[in-house]
Amino acid sequence: MPELANAQWLALGIGALIIGLSKTGLPGAGILAIPLLAHAFPARASTGIVLPMLIAADLVAVVYYRRKAVWSHLIRLVPWAAAGVVAGFAALGRLNDEGLMPLIGAIVLGMLGLNLWRRRRSEPDSTVPNSRMFAAAIGLLAGISTMLANAAGPIMVVYLAAMRLPKTAFVGTGAWYFFLLNWFKVPFSAHLGLITRESLTLNALMLPLIALGAAAGIFLLRRIPQKGFLAVVEILAAAAALRLVFS
Repeated sequence: MPELANAQWLALGIGALIIGLSKTGLPGAGILAIPLLAHAFPARASTGIVLPMLIAADLVAVVYYRRKAVWSHLIRLVPWAAAGVVAGFAALGRLNDEGLMPLIGAIVLGMLGLNLWRRRRSEPDSTVPNSRMFAAAIGLLAGISTMLANAAGPIMVVYLAAMRLPKTAFVGTGAWYFFLLNWFKVPFSAHLGLITRESLTLNALMLPLIALGAAAGIFLLRRIPQKGFLAVVEILAAAAALRLVFS
């Protein structure tokens, strides 16, 4: 059993709930867990702790929304995202905790900025690029961001919003994308020593909370307005990210 402070256990528990919730009901909300766990643990170690938690939540989402994915949108993204993961792996191998903490914070702030841009561009008469170039740019950025900081959620929100998908197709397509991409990242993270026996023990202990969060996401998807909730989440994530940048 890893010996952790009470604050670290609390951060793990809250992070597990948020990750489960974001995968099945509130896409993009999981970004709040990234700076939360980067505060509670060394920055590099936090990325290895978060990844298996994301995969566990991805599995629930994939099973529940297995018939909702729009594969034509995924096929355009996956090769570019894989290239982004490789690029992020090369960068991560050269970063220490002191360099990674502000970088994670900057990535989170950048992703929140993308979300703000996406909302402002979602007026009835606005258009969002829907081309192979757009898919390539999103895929590369998502791959790099997810490898460095597990922070690609808001990028996918931008892409899937541009595709004008129904809500369940939106969640289902994102679930399959991250399920595939996060498994692809595992060998890279293990090679860097980010996933260890101790971190996997922590992940196993968090499985009930991940499942609880995922169940809450399924329940809430059709029952609460997402706009107000996500606004609060983004404000909290921005505050945490700013602390990482200036820590």
